[in-house]
Amino acid sequence: MTTRTVVVVAVALVVTACLLAGVLVQRRADGRSYRWLLAPLYRASRRPAVAVLLLAALYVGIRAHPGAVPHIVRRLVVVLLIASVTWLVLRALHIAERAAFSRLPGETRADRRIRRARTQIRPVRRLTSVVVTVVAIGLVLTTFPALRTIGLSVLTSAGVIGALLGLSARTALGNAFAGIQVAFADGLHLGDVIVVDGQWGRVEEVKLTNVVIRLWDDRMLILPTTWFTEHPFQNWTRHETRVVGETRLHVDYTADVDDLRAETRRIVESSPLWDRHQWVLQMVDATSQTVVVQVQASAADGPSAWDLRCDVREGLIRYLRDHHPEWLPRTRGEFHP
Repeated sequence: MTTRTVVVVAVALVVTACLLAGVLVQRRADGRSYRWLLAPLYRASRRPAVAVLLLAALYVGIRAHPGAVPHIVRRLVVVLLIASVTWLVLRALHIAERAAFSRLPGETRADRRIRRARTQIRPVRRLTSVVVTVVAIGLVLTTFPALRTIGLSVLTSAGVIGALLGLSARTALGNAFAGIQVAFADGLHLGDVIVVDGQWGRVEEVKLTNVVIRLWDDRMLILPTTWFTEHPFQNWTRHETRVVGETRLHVDYTADVDDLRAETRRIVESSPLWDRHQWVLQMVDATSQTVVVQVQASAADGPSAWDLRCDVREGLIRYLRDHHPEWLPRTRGEFHP
């Protein structure tokens, strides 16, 4: 069989296969729910698919009759086949990403699931494209005897990428085991009010790899589960939901603590946030200029305790400002003539 015959047979097979594929895709896509994927994928991948089929048919024909084609032509066909397969895979990845984005609504600010999907799809497509490109370059270089060592090095670099992915998976696996430990250690539950690194909030989600905490100002703090197995944290509601809020004020040495205690009683007992369980005012510290009074009052949960603390602080400062401004912190000095 001559080279011309091999080419003619390959072209005929490719044209037939493309026509059949177009008819089958059109029939499968019409009126189906996955038309959004099949139709754009067929339109965008038609040219690289034709190139792959044509070069694959030529390669099979050349392997069947190696003496009919020069060696340089055989090598060129192999290189072009690798390149066309890479082209097809990259085009398919782009179309799949675009089709997935087309299924998501355009407004993504309010929907957390849409934001998460957009965040995950693009990095996966880019990482896959890099790995496919590196493998293709390595395979092309290995087809040339003089460049075989370089090609193997490139393929090894692709293996390094896989090793890095494995290391990442190892980290994720460690987080997963930490998540199981957190879930069964009875130290943290959904809805608990905790203090983490000086910030307090409520536990929103406990996953295998991370814990989501809603802070007092509605920000979301996301920490890996290993953090809770390696660092201490405060759990205010491990046994019950009641939280005792604490408020501290600096006042002058001349302040009447009994008067402040009576005003604090009025503020706390008139607040709907107090759960009628306990409250106390104590002098807990003294500095060179002021004394420190501390008010502790219980509330039904963490947010109520926070608001109650703010109300007590605001009420006491207003009382001092309006009725006893001389009790506010002052700096004294002594003058000798």
